[in-house]
Amino acid sequence: MTWIAIQMLMGDRAKYLGIVAGITFAALLIAQQASIALGLLLRTTAHIQDIADADIWVMDPNVQFIDEFKPLSENALHRVRGVPGVAWAVPIYKGQGRLKLAVGQLDKKKAKYQQSVVLGLDDATLVGAPRQILLGSLADLRKPDAVIIDESGYRYLWPNEPLAVGRELEMNDHRAVVVGICKASETFQTFPIFYCRYRQALRYVPQERKAMSAILVGVEQGVSKEDVCRRIMEQTALKPLRAGDPPRPGLKALTHEQFIASTLMYFVRRTGIVINFGITVSLGFLVGCAVAGQTFYAFTLENLPQFGSLKAMGASNLRIVGMVLTQALMAGLIGYGLGVGVAALFGQIMTTSSRLAFYMPWHVLVGTGAAVGLIVVLASLVSVYKVLVLEPAAIFRG
Repeated sequence: MTWIAIQMLMGDRAKYLGIVAGITFAALLIAQQASIALGLLLRTTAHIQDIADADIWVMDPNVQFIDEFKPLSENALHRVRGVPGVAWAVPIYKGQGRLKLAVGQLDKKKAKYQQSVVLGLDDATLVGAPRQILLGSLADLRKPDAVIIDESGYRYLWPNEPLAVGRELEMNDHRAVVVGICKASETFQTFPIFYCRYRQALRYVPQERKAMSAILVGVEQGVSKEDVCRRIMEQTALKPLRAGDPPRPGLKALTHEQFIASTLMYFVRRTGIVINFGITVSLGFLVGCAVAGQTFYAFTLENLPQFGSLKAMGASNLRIVGMVLTQALMAGLIGYGLGVGVAALFGQIMTTSSRLAFYMPWHVLVGTGAAVGLIVVLASLVSVYKVLVLEPAAIFRG
């Protein structure tokens, strides 16, 4: 019966290709849009992912995501270093700088201004430094006014020019010299990223009473990161304002993974990324249901005489339903494979030739497969009813 069902399906090439095309388009749209949405969300955590040296991030208790740092005092660093289980703790600065670079050598009065991200690393250890240096050396950061820029930022500031160190620019009216070029993850804001020493970063930004953005913490071997987070929050808690009140929160401590999750959830809740892409995914699902359901229904109607003949020869309703589901499953598997394959090829080509955000983990494949499976089931249900109520005698009378 399975072989007969497949021959019936492939016998009408036009409708067979129509069913496959509808499912392929639905799978392509669902997988592609979901991957682009995940790629955009993943870019919001680029700085956290690149700073993989830190086991724990310690910050102000009101911080929700990576771009919302509130300055900490230097005393907070010493308090964190005294918590049991902390192997080391270093400061990090994250802020924005305003760049000024000359357009041409002959006309110094014209200049180009650009916002940038400034990451100030601990002067002694350089914890948080980029791992992949394309040009120059990390040790050159110890030179006066030295900065390392990410490759995408360099190509944006100096398009169509070869990678080179030694370029000078102004950052908030202070001199900066590019001593290295590194590879960094694409960010959500796409600003150029500059790495420098912590004390150097404080020269580039307007002076405030507090300057430290966060504290990067390494955990001693064999100690749970979650336990150290709990100790940091407990030992930095502030005294209550009135007797009998609970202690006020001091510092927030999150593991590397928890900070990534916190940043992702902020953008999921506070931006329309998920809603907008979710609408597109839903439209793809509805289009797939409509096209596949209508085409499969027309295909079943045309094959009612064959189904009637099989029922007249003794085929049970369950066997006939199995044949219809086999036909739908075969078309669904082919459409799913083509749709997901085209989406993955699209992502590979676009991420290589442009800065398109695209990330396709196995979750997208499973989710797309579940959506295609639901499309196949709904399309089958529309057709199965006609087959079940079919009377073989009516076929022969006709």
